[in-house]
Amino acid sequence: MVRRYDGGHVRAALLGWPANRPTGPASGLRLIEDDEMATVTFDRVTKRFGEVIAVNDLSLAIENEEFLVLVGPSGCGKTTALRMIAGLEEVTAGTVLIGERVVNDLAPKDRDVAMVFQSYALYPHMSVRDNLAFGLKLRHVPRPEIERRVAEAAKILDLGGLLERKPKQLSGGQRQRVALGRAIVREPAVFLMDEPLSNLDAKLRVQTRAEIARLHQRLRTTIVYVTHDQVEAMTMGSRIAVMNAGLLQQVGTPRELYDRPLNRFVAGFIGSPAMNFVAMRLEGAGEGAALVHDGLRFPLPPRLRGAVGPLSGREVVAGFRPEHLDVGPPEAGETGFSTACDVVEYLGNQELLHLRLAEEDLVAVVDAAAAVRPGETVQMRLPLEKLHLFDPESGLALANLAAAA
Repeated sequence: MVRRYDGGHVRAALLGWPANRPTGPASGLRLIEDDEMATVTFDRVTKRFGEVIAVNDLSLAIENEEFLVLVGPSGCGKTTALRMIAGLEEVTAGTVLIGERVVNDLAPKDRDVAMVFQSYALYPHMSVRDNLAFGLKLRHVPRPEIERRVAEAAKILDLGGLLERKPKQLSGGQRQRVALGRAIVREPAVFLMDEPLSNLDAKLRVQTRAEIARLHQRLRTTIVYVTHDQVEAMTMGSRIAVMNAGLLQQVGTPRELYDRPLNRFVAGFIGSPAMNFVAMRLEGAGEGAALVHDGLRFPLPPRLRGAVGPLSGREVVAGFRPEHLDVGPPEAGETGFSTACDVVEYLGNQELLHLRLAEEDLVAVVDAAAAVRPGETVQMRLPLEKLHLFDPESGLALANLAAAA
């Protein structure tokens, strides 16, 4: 059961609320006990800025208590989509729902959402305590309730010893936790986070990333999180929605997007370093079918024969991830090739090899024990089960096209 105060939403068990907690006009609080779901739905939503289409016919259902990440390059429409949930951008066409309520024309303050921005946006003249409490004071929440919410947020985010400090006395990570706390005290149905880690250094990003993931596990509240960093998306999201040029490309779990990308864009965007792509041509048929490119020859795996079809000479794009390459001769179920190594980046337990194959630049991530030196010719091997094929014109994954046929 979910208890909701003042339009807020947290689990009763989390904060230990008593069953006889006062509500109603005397307390300034309204208690609702029901099975209301904090879902968010985009139903064919479009957003235009003049002639520019920022979001194009977006249909997406975000489940209750889900951590969904909107990811994509700059200008893909992810932040615009988030701002339409918050009510900071008007919807040009289509419908946005929070729960079962259409919110297209609802004011931001009435949507039961809380937003964490890229910039901390803290009031520099206020203490941490006052920054956390300020929004609740504007909403005329009773003082005892404000104190309870601030104390609970400070406990969750380990801010107890910082409540009397001003923002200038805090580190970047501490300021970001205060910004998160300001959202938590609202007790919203949905948290909206717009690239909240982009201003932090690498170490703090990893630390705060884990804190937000723990926060979601503890609060079990719906979170919609925007980032351009696919590592954040892969490590934090229960599902990821990949966008490009205003269009939704694919929605799925991190594993689904990594293992079964629907198109070349998703394949290249998800995973770091990015997937290698090589233009190849089909030769032969049946068990003798192979993909060839300037001396490179890959046997066509049986699982892909139906996807490619019987047309000898067909052009395709082969994709394989850097971490699936290894140094050494091919074994059963693998293919191999020899190539020159231009650059070696030593990463401690791994080496990043920059390879040159005919006119193609490839990257491989291998164990540092391989001890490859720049300028060497190395034998590389690749499991055929890790090979992806894409249509060169549409960019769609051929295995998915075959499954849909």
